[in-house]
Formats: sequence, structure tokens, C-alpha cells
Amino acid sequence: MQTYVIRLEQTGMQDVDKVGGKNASLGEMIHQLTDAGVRVPGGFATTADAYRDFLSFNQLTEKIANLLDSLDTNDTRALAETGRTIRQWIVDAPFQPELEEAIDTAYAEMMQERECAVAVRSSATAEDLPDASFAGQQETFLNVRGLAQVKRSIKEVFASLYNDRAISYRVHRGFVHSEVALSAGIQRMVRSETGASGVMFTIDTESGFPHVVFITAAYGLGETVVQGAVNPDEFYVYKPTLKLGAPAILRRTLGTKAIKMVYASEDGGSAVETVDVSREDRNQFCINDADVEALAKIAVIIENHYGRPMDIEWAKDGDDGQLYIVQARPETVKSQNSQAVIERYLLKEKGKVLIEGRSIGHRIGSGQVRIVYHLDQMHEVQPGDVLVTDMTDPDWEPVMKRAAAIVTNRGGRTCHAAIIARELGIPAIVGCGDATERLHNDQWVTVSCAEGDTGRAYEGRLAFEHQTNSVESMPALPFSIMMNVGNPDRAFDFQSLPNAGVGLARLEFIINRMIGVHPKALLNFDQQSRDTRQIISRRIAGYASPVDFYVDKLVEGISTLAAAFYPRKVIVRMSDFKSNEYGHLIGGDRYEPAEENPMLGFRGAARYISESFQDCFELECRALKRVRDEMKLTNVEIMVPLSGLWAKRVTSLSCWPKMV
Repeated sequence: MQTYVIRLEQTGMQDVDKVGGKNASLGEMIHQLTDAGVRVPGGFATTADAYRDFLSFNQLTEKIANLLDSLDTNDTRALAETGRTIRQWIVDAPFQPELEEAIDTAYAEMMQERECAVAVRSSATAEDLPDASFAGQQETFLNVRGLAQVKRSIKEVFASLYNDRAISYRVHRGFVHSEVALSAGIQRMVRSETGASGVMFTIDTESGFPHVVFITAAYGLGETVVQGAVNPDEFYVYKPTLKLGAPAILRRTLGTKAIKMVYASEDGGSAVETVDVSREDRNQFCINDADVEALAKIAVIIENHYGRPMDIEWAKDGDDGQLYIVQARPETVKSQNSQAVIERYLLKEKGKVLIEGRSIGHRIGSGQVRIVYHLDQMHEVQPGDVLVTDMTDPDWEPVMKRAAAIVTNRGGRTCHAAIIARELGIPAIVGCGDATERLHNDQWVTVSCAEGDTGRAYEGRLAFEHQTNSVESMPALPFSIMMNVGNPDRAFDFQSLPNAGVGLARLEFIINRMIGVHPKALLNFDQQSRDTRQIISRRIAGYASPVDFYVDKLVEGISTLAAAFYPRKVIVRMSDFKSNEYGHLIGGDRYEPAEENPMLGFRGAARYISESFQDCFELECRALKRVRDEMKLTNVEIMVPLSGLWAKRVTSLSCWPKMV
């Protein structure tokens, strides 16, 4: 008799052909990594044999094959109709008696331990191979209660093997439909509805930089992050200093987190629902620094066990406060790219910025806008169009392949839309907020993801250049070259170029891009006008105080540069804004003198020792001390601009960092 059900803890990576990639990985972590501190909720899985015998029992195997044989997956309407038909056949079919009995027994044993809601997840036998991403192709059902609902969800999971994207993906990647089977994982739910959840990668998703863990987080159940329904909080953690026990969070970006997914009331029509997040909660990070570093440590443990970059879904239980891992699979895009080839896209001209969001990839694309609200509009998107929508579903993959670029209102860098865009090599901007309102059909736009973390859609067709260079073909030089890097957003990308470190990193670039507020306006926040206080308050949301915001953002910018190039030297020049440039910062007009020639005016070292600016300079020194002394990024060295006669007075100030 075939084995139709198996407990997760009885499986491992040797069982991918039995329970699929996701379920095999869960079992592997339960019995291999629990002692290392990795918590994985238990449960059971149906096997590939159960799925295949289910199809045979209902005489669906040949019926499905015959329908797919005549399908042209490039015909999106035919693809949708074929997929819908097959899925309905599967959902309407009864379980074979042996499978029904096995599910009954396994579920009863699970509930005997502790009555709880479960998640029913898909796990394909060809899924999550290191060079193939099945992200989001199959279904997940949350807060499933009672045996009848579990059985219904298992059938829905079986049927999801024939979602539109899954069918199309298998065809284009050369998988034979009948050779891919599905396992349903029935796993205890983590109470993240009252906590938080998200996704983390053990590699930078945009550059492939391997020494960071990239974490996204939002309130409630994790599907909102995975689906791209929210703009989540983001964190970068540096692995080498994490290992040393030093503070290791390099970057924090506060997401809007406008909604969260929670359990629906029992008399409701669905198991989960989305609700608005309060303004107070939106304006703070949903997990603290201790959680971020704990998650990063777990991610590194998992990565070391599997020996490759990983894509991991996590959840924080709001009841017990513990962190749990609910999925782990190989990262399948950046880890497969050659580091020996440098690809660059460069805008040759500028235009009016129409919309901004989080950039996915480093490419540029232009085309006519095609706004799509529903799946049944997919046929309207023509090759070379710029697809604009609220958020994408994995089933949209067949039409995403046609697009020159993708723009969405919602979503973060770890959602399915972002993963698919990277996989297809298409520039995408996610989390724009109101792109579907600000752009209009047939409008020509140029979508640039080549300018750092922020992606921009420009008006019109702008000229751009595509360069491809082989590192191996570059001639050896008789001298070392240090780089000028002003934008921390590009540090992980630029570090892959041949270099001997950073010869100049201007602090004013960090202040301008990441802070945007005059330091005096933050030091004297209560003295600002009401309008200025409101503008500043929006900027500093998530940070303990205005001054903490300034120092923390300086630390984030400097430490990102230092970590990207470590152990190579990074020379950071203290701020050297001219008075008119300081005046353009928020709140700066009341603190800066009017000078006829600011180039030769109140700037550099002379400014640092002035009584009117010394407290601002102290904040810069505080940030540099933290990077070097606490974060242990000792490759940072300091440059004082326009010092001359003032150098000795600057270095004698009590706030000056001592270079040990």
C-alpha cells in the first residue's frame, strides 16, 4: 500500500520526490536545526503518490494531458480557460478512500496534541530547485479550521498545480506537466495576526551582494507581504559583524503597512480578512532591532545548513513572542547570475518624474502605459507596453513577460511580483502608491531602476545606454584605484567592480538623500513652525527622536558603505555643504547666512568649530564613533575638508572620534 500521509518531522531533503521542495525543507529544518534555535511549526504532508493516485482514481491523468497538449500558452485567454477547467475537475473529484482515511487519522492526531488553526500550503516535486523558481504558483490557505475545510483546502492546493502561471512556467522551462506532482502541507498556524511576519533573503536581492540578510516585515499574516499587498518595513543586516556580536543592522526603511491580514470572525464568509492598520502603528517599525538581528541569525543558520542563498518566510507569534520559520527555499535569481559580467544601464537624458517607488533590478525600459485592474484584461497588454496595476498576482506572469517594464501601487522587494520581474529581467517599480491614478493609458514613459533604491517613471521616451563588460577581460593595472561613492543605495552594486576601496564618500550626499533636514531644525525641533514640525515628523517616523533620526541615518549610510567594501578602506569626508545648500534642507532657511560667494564662505572645518554649528558637527562625530567603535567597521577613515589652519582645533574638540 502506498504511503499517502507523512508527518513533517519524518521528512528531509531526501524526500523532495515524495513531499516536494517546501515540505521536505520544513521537515529538514525540524529535525536538523531545532537544536540550533530554528523554530518550525509541525504538521503533516500528503505525498506525491497520494496526488498521482487521486488523479488516476478519478480518471483525470489522461484527460488533463489531452487538454494541455493542444494549448498555446501565449494565448492568455485560452490559457486562463484551460487552467480554470482543469482546476474545477480536480476540486469536484472525490478523494480515494485510502487517502481520505489517512488525512482523517493524521488530522485527528494533530488536533489531539493541541486544537489549533492550520495553514494548508502547496509543495511541488520540481519546486524550489536552485535554478528554478515556482514562487507563488500554487495556493496557500490560512486559518483553516475543521476536517472538512482541511480536505477542501487540500483539493484546492492540488488544483493549483494548474494555475495559469504554473502551466506557462512549466512549458517555458521544459518541465513535463505529468512529471510534476503536488504535496499539500498541513502546518500549525503561527499567531502572527497579532504579531508580524515577512520574508527574508540571505543575499541582497538587487545586487547579489552575499554578505547581508535582507528582511521585510509587516503586521499580521505574511500573505500581504508575499502577495505585494503592503509596502513593508525593510532591514539590511551585515553577516560578518552579526557573527562578532556587534550591532549589525545597516539600513532601516519604514514601510507604509497600510493594511494587515488577520483571522476573520467565525461567522464570516472567509477564513481571513484584511483590516486597516492604525496611524500610530504605521508610523513605527513592526519589529524591533532585537527581532531583526535574531531573524538574521536564524537566516544565516539556515543558509549555512543548505550551503546556498535562501528565500525564507518567517512569522512572529503575537501570543508567545517567538519567531518561527514557515518556509525556506533556495534563492533562484541573483545566486545564478555570473559575477564576472558587469551589466550597466545608464540614462542619457532626464525628464519629468511622474512616479517613484522601490526599484527592482537595475535595468531601464520604456513603452506605452497599459493600466490593468483585473486578470481578464491581460489580453490588452501588447509586447513592449509598460504594465501598470495595483498589485500583480503570480497568474499574471504570462502577460508580465510581454511588458517592457512593470509599475505597481503596492508591494515590496520580496513580493511575488518582484521575484518574477527579476527572474524575467524586467525593470519594475513597486509600492508607488497611486501609479494607476497618476499615469494614463497610451502615455509614453521610461521606467528607470538604474539609479539606486528608488525607481522612477519619467515622462516620454528617454535615451538610455546598456553596457556589458567582462571583469575577466579587463587588463591588470600597475596601480590601485579607489572609487568615489556618494550614494549608499548603490554600494552593494559598485563593490563588485575592481577597486581598492572608497577614496571619497561625501557625508553631505547621505544627509541630502537619506535625511533631508537641517541638523539645527532637528536639534531645535520644538522651536520650528507647526508646518515644519509636521513635515519633519513624517520624515522621522519610526525613530526615537529627531536627533536620533539624524544620527541613526548617518550611521546607516556610513555603515552601508563600510560594509559593502570591507575590509577595504572607506574614506568618509565630513559634511561640506555650502551655506546655500544647507539652506535648501528642510528648516535650513532660518539658520544659514546669505553669502555672495558660498563657495568660499562658511563651510568645512571653519563651520565645525563655530559655536553656531558645533553641536551639529558633534552629531556627525557621534555617528562615526558608533560605526567604528560599536559596529566594528574599522575600515572607515575620516577626511576633514578645507581644514588647513583649522585642523588642530577640529581634532581637539571633545566630540572628535579617536582613531584607534
